[in-house]
Parts: sequence; C-alpha cells; structure tokens
Amino acid sequence: MPVRKSEATWEGDLQSGEGSMALGSGAFEGAYSFASRFEDGTGTNPEELIGAAHAGCFSMALANELAEDGYDPQRIHTEAAVNLDAEAGEIDHIELTLEATVPDIDEETFAEYANEAKANCPVSKVLAGAEITLTSTLEG
Repeated sequence: MPVRKSEATWEGDLQSGEGSMALGSGAFEGAYSFASRFEDGTGTNPEELIGAAHAGCFSMALANELAEDGYDPQRIHTEAAVNLDAEAGEIDHIELTLEATVPDIDEETFAEYANEAKANCPVSKVLAGAEITLTSTLEG
C-alpha cells in the first residue's frame, strides 16, 4: 500500500500569520489562516480536511461492507462536521451524517452496517480520541 503525503507551510505568528496546505497528489492546494480556522475567514483549515478524509473513508468502508454481503449500495453521501474546541485545543466531536440508497435492506440492518463502518474505517480508528456520532437516513 502506498504512503500518502500532504504538506503545509506556516509563516508568522498564530494570529497574523498565514499558510498553505497541499495534497501530495496535487488534487488540492489551499490557503489557511487563523481566521479560516477559528473564525469564518476565507480558506481551508485542518479540521475541514480531516472531515473530508473521514467522510470519504467512512463512505468507502460502508460501501465495501454492504457489497461484501450482497447488498448493492447505489449512493452513499456522508457529511462530517468536525468540532474544534479551541479553548481545550482538541477536536472533541465529529458528527457523521449519512444519506444512502441501498435497495433491499431494512433500516435496522442498514444501521448495523453503518455503525460497523463508523467503528472500523481507518480514519475513525485514528480519530478515536474524539466522540464520533452518526445519524443515518436510508433513502428509497
């Protein structure tokens, strides 16, 4: 399995400095700042990128688990809301919100698969220090 790399550069102090982050694949490069992380400023932030990674990993893990057991996941959409407690200096909570279209599965079985994926996707495991909650909706 290849090693995935990303990079970041920060210049200046925390409040007035600025930086940039880039994915090793070249798929994304963006600016970040105090305002984009702790306020509503323009640019990205580490928590937003963690959220994207978590949503992507969880969605893939769920699709895999369903398919391995004969279900046909047609659409899995996950939003990850990453909460940074700035005073404590930690990510204390991540809320996964899932909407999926999977024919021929009941709500209870679907919820079991979703909770299994939440517990076992590699990104959930590395973020286990935060409370991770899941709200799921099985669509038509």
